Amino acid sequence: MSKLNQKLASIQTKMKAKKSQYNSFGKYYFRKAEDILEAIKPFLLEHGVTVTINEELIVNDPVPTIKSTATITDGVDAIHATAVVGVDLGQKGMQTSQQFGAASSYGKKYALGNLFLIDDTADSDATNDHGKKASVIERVTKPAITKEQMAKAVEYVTAGGKVEAIESKYKLTNEQRKNLTKTL
Repeated sequence: MSKLNQKLASIQTKMKAKKSQYNSFGKYYFRKAEDILEAIKPFLLEHGVTVTINEELIVNDPVPTIKSTATITDGVDAIHATAVVGVDLGQKGMQTSQQFGAASSYGKKYALGNLFLIDDTADSDATNDHGKKASVIERVTKPAITKEQMAKAVEYVTAGGKVEAIESKYKLTNEQRKNLTKTL
């Protein structure tokens, strides 16, 4: 086990990130990325490590998707953990910047949770759908490809692109998949 792995394992077993936020509508406590960052601070100097979070827009259409990467490093080695979240542009009462900010906060929280083994499965924040169960399912399900997108996909595959790349973004029927593979 590398020195960094030992340091991370020590932090994972000792760190406690409190749930400092209260949702009065759902009547439960939850933690935010800031709670995790606050909990990690005492360990940084003690173990000679730093923790950073980077974000990247990895998909823009049909649902903007942000990849958050939490990294712990000792200056020599680094260990990364990621989380991928969609931006709910249909969320009422929020401006676009707030929608991206909310997704960013969730991405950071879950990337840090993955890095430090924080399990929220029994947490109401993880199980409460806030009355939006259908929209969560819609965001997870890939959209059907439109005729215009299919035409672009055919051009892409004809130029040497991979059918798998199209399938990772869109839900294809067997006929559409067959048409794409014919162009190879």
